Amino acid sequence: MKQVTLRFRAVDRATFDDIRDGRKRVETRAATVKYRDIASGDVLVFVCERDHFERTVAAAAHFASVDDMLKTFSVADISARIADRDALLKMYHGFPGYEEKIKEHGIVALTFVPE
Repeated sequence: MKQVTLRFRAVDRATFDDIRDGRKRVETRAATVKYRDIASGDVLVFVCERDHFERTVAAAAHFASVDDMLKTFSVADISARIADRDALLKMYHGFPGYEEKIKEHGIVALTFVPE
């Protein structure tokens, strides 16, 4: 078991709050070296400005693409505020370098042990 810190920018506070409050059931990250080895039982420390909380990983799944991930998880699982695939892709592509990171490394989907 390891501990991994996931940082959120202040502009992404709503997503941080959605995870904390249980509205967002799946956290995703480009499967770079930092995130690809997260596994069941690992502890995620979510940080936004001075706030933080922890969640234990129930399962971690690696997908080659966002479309592959959407065969397993719904958009609603991934974001409480996005309605469809195109809007989800637009969100990912809005993060600097994220489109290229996902193409190169794939994407990791993390679910949490219920509180």
